[in-house]
Formats: sequence, structure tokens, C-alpha cells
Amino acid sequence: MWSKTWIMTQIWQDVLFLHWPVSPNELEPHIPQEFKLDLYESNAWLSVVLFKVKGQRMRYLPPFPGIDSYLQLNVRTYVTYNGMKGIYFFNLDVTNRFIVQLATKASLSYRHSKIALKQRDNIFSFTSLYHGLRSIDERLRVSYQPISSEIISSTFEKWIVERYHSWSKSKKGILRIDINHMPWQLQPVHINIKSNTLAPFVKETIQGIQPIAHYSKRQKARIFSPVLEKQ
Repeated sequence: MWSKTWIMTQIWQDVLFLHWPVSPNELEPHIPQEFKLDLYESNAWLSVVLFKVKGQRMRYLPPFPGIDSYLQLNVRTYVTYNGMKGIYFFNLDVTNRFIVQLATKASLSYRHSKIALKQRDNIFSFTSLYHGLRSIDERLRVSYQPISSEIISSTFEKWIVERYHSWSKSKKGILRIDINHMPWQLQPVHINIKSNTLAPFVKETIQGIQPIAHYSKRQKARIFSPVLEKQ
């Protein structure tokens, strides 16, 4: 079951995936009750995904200067809804305020954050800061160095990255967004997490714990029209 028409395309560059196993009991109170956590080896999983968005454009239109390129960090987990596997985003942080304004109108959890990504030779340095008015600051400082060899995706890697649906809950109901892209080409990556206060509701679980990490150089995605799910 897919929506029929893609409406936007994006290129994702220098993508870093960070994955932590989390007790289902710890995550379940933080997702809408309509969703069921999708477990792997009896664990729920919390992932942080950071990347550069390039070449964003609407279908039939050229890229629009000012909103065609920005940095993004997603905090997400894995759920099922009506038997379909997908993603639930706790937040999607971006550097572009206009993107946040548009997404908020569509009941998507976008936030404006200060994000920087620098590259020197084959080493990337990523920093992000979301300053919450009513909560603690959420920070990430990480450096990463991709390894040139390609990973032959295992069952776990396919389970956690090959996700083509996401859901959010709005006043109108459950909203689904579909995406389409080629299978991920993953590489091993060395990481050094210098600071991490993301997802404060599970801070004690992921703070100081080394995640499973993957890197991908480039992915081109098509995003489909949002669908209001029948309940």
C-alpha cells in the first residue's frame, strides 16, 4: 500500500547511522498508542541519523535557492502500524527555518537546530545543538571516518535501514509518508562521540554507550504525497 505520486526528491550525502538497543518498556510510553514497537532480538532500537540534504526540489520544478540544501539530524525508532513496518520520528532537526515552518503545518516533528558538518580529508566532524525553551539542551558532537570497504548487509542491517514508510500523529489522525530509493550501500565507520545529550527521555540508556554505526556516501530518494491512514 503506497501513495501514488512522488512530490519531492532529495539527495542525502555523508549519512551516518548510530543505533542503540533500548528496552521496549522505556520507549513505549513515548510513542503514540496506535503504533507498536518493532523489535529486533527482543530490543527496541533508537537511532540517530545525520546527513546533508542536497538538490531538494519539487516534482517538475528545479531546485529553489535557499531551501535546496541543508543539514539534518533525525532521532527515530521502529514501529509497525496495520501490519506495515516503518519509522516513528521523535524529532527531525534541520538548519533551515523555512523547512521547519512548512513541516510544522503538516504536523511533522521538525525543529530548527544549530548544526555544522566539516570535512578534513576523510574525517568528518559533526556538531548539533537544539536549545529547548522548556527542556535541557540536546547536543551531539561526533567525528567519524568512513572505511572504504562495503558492508554485505546482514539481516539486522536490512531490518534497521531499509525502511520506506514513516508515521506521525496529527489532530486529523495518523499520517503516513512513503519514500523510495535504492537499497543502502553501507560502509564500516570509525566514530568518536565527544558529547551526546540527545533523546533525553532515554539519556541514561545511550549516554556513554557505543552504538552500532554505519556510513553511506550518497542516497537519492523520492518522497510521496502524505496519506491520512484509515482507522
